[in-house]
Parts: sequence; C-alpha cells; structure tokens
Amino acid sequence: MAPRIAEEKLFVWEQIPRPLYCRINLSVPVLDRFFNDQDTRPDFRLSRESLKVLLDLLGQDRRHGWGVTIETLVFLFWLASGASYRVVSRVFGMPRSTVHRIVHRVTEEVVAIRHQVIHLPRTEEDLEAVSCGFAGLARHRALRKATGAIDGCHVRIVPPSGPDVHDSRVLRHSPLYRRALYPPPGHYILADGGYPCLQHPLPLITPYKRPLQGVGPQRFTSHHSRARCIIERAFGMMKTRFRSIFRQALEVHHTFVPQIITACAVLHNICIGAGDIMAPEEDIVEDVAEDEGENVLEAVSGAPWRDQLSAEVSALEEVPGDHDYV
Repeated sequence: MAPRIAEEKLFVWEQIPRPLYCRINLSVPVLDRFFNDQDTRPDFRLSRESLKVLLDLLGQDRRHGWGVTIETLVFLFWLASGASYRVVSRVFGMPRSTVHRIVHRVTEEVVAIRHQVIHLPRTEEDLEAVSCGFAGLARHRALRKATGAIDGCHVRIVPPSGPDVHDSRVLRHSPLYRRALYPPPGHYILADGGYPCLQHPLPLITPYKRPLQGVGPQRFTSHHSRARCIIERAFGMMKTRFRSIFRQALEVHHTFVPQIITACAVLHNICIGAGDIMAPEEDIVEDVAEDEGENVLEAVSGAPWRDQLSAEVSALEEVPGDHDYV
C-alpha cells in the first residue's frame, strides 16, 4: 500500500501548476520607490539607465524564482548597503536563505557577462584610441605608447592563512604577467613604485625613485603621474559607488571575494558607458618605494626604456595646449 500512496502523491504534485513569478509587494519601501520611477541611486547606487543596461545584458528569460528584476535589485541593494543577508531579507520580505542564494547566483551572472563589458582593445583603431588617450592625460606625446595603467586596491576581508600579499606578488601570479598577452610589442603599461620597472615579460614603466635627481626625471615623473592617475580615479569612483564594499570589512568567505570585486568592476564599466558618473572621494596617495622585485630569471629591467622615455620628454617638451594626439 505504501508504494501506491507514494505514487499517487507524486502524481498530484506534478499536476499542481507552479507560479512563474511571485507577486510584487509594493508595501516594501525599496520596491515602491523603484516601481514608482523614483531615483534608484540612493538604494542601488545605479541610475535607471545603468540598471536598464544591466538587465538587458543579464536577459529576462528566467522562468522561475523571483524574476530577474527583483533578484537583481536584491543583489544591488546588498552590494550598495553592505548589510547582512538577514537585514536584506527583512527589507525585501523574503527568507534569509533566499537572499543568500540570490546574491550568489546574480553575482555569478554578472561575472559571466564581464567579457562583454571589460575587455582589452580589440582592433588597431581601439589600441590607437587608448594610446592617444594616455598621451592626452600625460600632456606629452612621448607617452603615446602607454596602453594601460595598473594599480592595487586594498579590500578588507576575513583573511585566510598565508603570507601578506604585495602588489608585485599579485602581479607575478596573474595571467597578465605569466602569459604576457598584453600590451603589444613596443607598448607598455604605467605603474606606480609598488611595482618593478620591467621590459619583459610584462612591460611596466614606473616613475623614478624619490628624491628625484635632475630636471629630466622630474619632468618625466610629472607626466607619468598625470597619465597613471586614471587608474586611481577609477578605483576612487568604485569606492564611492560601493563604499560599503571597499570601506569596511567584507564579511563573506574569502573565495567569494574575487567574484564580488569583479562584479563591482563590471557594474562600474556599465555605469561609465551609461554616463552614470560618481565623483571619486579623494584618498591620500602615499609615495611608494619602488619594488626591486623577486629574483625572477626571465624578468628584464625596464629602467633603460624609462631613461629613453625621460630623454624624449625633455627633448620634446611641449607647449601647453599644443596636442596633435587627441
């Protein structure tokens, strides 16, 4: 008799239609403000234009659960507020376990679209535009071969056991360094003194050590700093938009942290493309002693290349406003 009852119950359950989406509860203040066309930035840190781009990229074809819009709002609220899963569950009126699943699932979905939003220059025209952009920032054509800037950003987490992590150590364990896929030959990436000055395997041009000796290094370092500050500004904008992530300890498992930071970078690029700009909060930038690097056999110093660029800066000292590269 028991098997028969089990079969009958299974048959009944299969016949019960499951709702595709739950009804939107507009008594929830966050949802009421969203669906009544109020400014979304205070709650979610993204404008409506940025939200639309994000939702279009994520797609609207989910056939179960709370619906892609509601789940995306839950994820963004958690990211923007830095609140615990329990607090977010109370805000949206849904179980804590559901909030946990939504945050992890939507984070994975945002990370999955990263190549549509974050990518290296794909054509010669793209590369030329990037080069001209850095020359414009530097206000000198001698830096016209700069095609990127690199920096580190401290994120407070519950740390795993292991050694402290330095910028140069992170660099040497990165695919960018190990595979040497970018930049193209003859181009270089700008970095601060926390990185080694290299020509190979990854061409990195850093400023001269302080105190600066002579007019040439002073001029070069000044132009170098103007161009490199774009990465500091980008981090500043991300910290302003997601200050709860970057200004306080991130209380998630350390293996989940890279996905969260990647998602923040994806959202940052989406916002920039949508004209959704937040002025960066000013951070105190300390002088960093240049890293001499570990004894890596394949590494080739970039100091001679830097000296060549410095000489070119001095030889081609330009009149302000006279730029043929922008």
